[in-house]
Amino acid sequence: MAMKKISRNLLKIISILFFIFTVYSPNYSYGASELANIQAQIKKTEQQNKKLEQQVKTSNKEVESTKKKLVKAADRVSTLEEQRSAVSKKINDLDAKRKKLEKELKKNQERIADAAASVLFVASHPSFDSENMREYVLTSAILSGMADSFDAEIQTATDQIKELTKIREERAIEKEKLDRTAKRYADEKDELDKLLRTRSAQNQKLRTQQTALQKKLRDLSARAKTISELSAGVGSSEMSSDSRFSLRKLNKPVRGKVVVRFAEQTALGLKSDGWHIRARGDALVMAPADGEVKFADSFKGFGKVIIMSHKNGYNTVMTNLGEINVMLGQDVLAGEPIGRMSSDKPEMYLEVRRGNKAVDPARLFKEED
Repeated sequence: MAMKKISRNLLKIISILFFIFTVYSPNYSYGASELANIQAQIKKTEQQNKKLEQQVKTSNKEVESTKKKLVKAADRVSTLEEQRSAVSKKINDLDAKRKKLEKELKKNQERIADAAASVLFVASHPSFDSENMREYVLTSAILSGMADSFDAEIQTATDQIKELTKIREERAIEKEKLDRTAKRYADEKDELDKLLRTRSAQNQKLRTQQTALQKKLRDLSARAKTISELSAGVGSSEMSSDSRFSLRKLNKPVRGKVVVRFAEQTALGLKSDGWHIRARGDALVMAPADGEVKFADSFKGFGKVIIMSHKNGYNTVMTNLGEINVMLGQDVLAGEPIGRMSSDKPEMYLEVRRGNKAVDPARLFKEED
């Protein structure tokens, strides 16, 4: 649009100059070759403008294409990370169960050995004297009881060995699953990293426009006492009567379990204005909805923070990130990767605000993926 305007203005200027020189300078006139030269220059400018406009269109298409690819790649990587984490947990649980069973089996084997030694000792010292008949009967009863106990211990040990074998087989299956996804995960993660680098390169123009905005946000971050003040300070989109993000509930920005809900008490005894989501360390964080990045930096006590502005006056605040992969002013699609959780404290505080009020995330987000 801008290039078309430049082209029109250029043509207008050339036309005016041509009119002035031909109408108001009767003693001066263009030859046929000079007129043809001007016409050729105009045509050349038009062609350059068209070419530039096409490059801009192509560039915009490439940016949109990268975004869509990133959404799909992020979903695949996040799903694989979740699957691999679940398999790893199952393997760890099986290992713990195996160790416990091996310990119990060892104790059982020791009891069996002691019982067997006692039986052998009594059996190797029989007494059949009539004077000792009472002792013989007692000994026989003891041996019978010991034999029953011996059989029970052996059955328990047999069951434990079977269970141990089953655990080892199950672990081998889970380990095979983990190994099978290793290459696929590595390939998907490489593809995601390439796309993130591509997006970063495409955002180079945006990066040059950020200096003033970054200074303003740093000042705001220094003055703000709470995350709510910070969110209010960056502003939001225009309010409307429609209070919804969309007709369907949205996916959470990170996959994990909600451990503190809206209005519940936090560990500090304060009422929560959002959700606390316990995730995996380094878990991928994705944009919860289409929107613009309004803040992407560290904030006191909350680690790295991203604030996004969405339609109808909504802001989402996501904290405790270990890595940020977006820039100020960047427009992102729902599901596009924007960062990763901290490995040390992988618990996101997700706050949703509309105007100056906190909104229960349950109104907008699915609690379970």
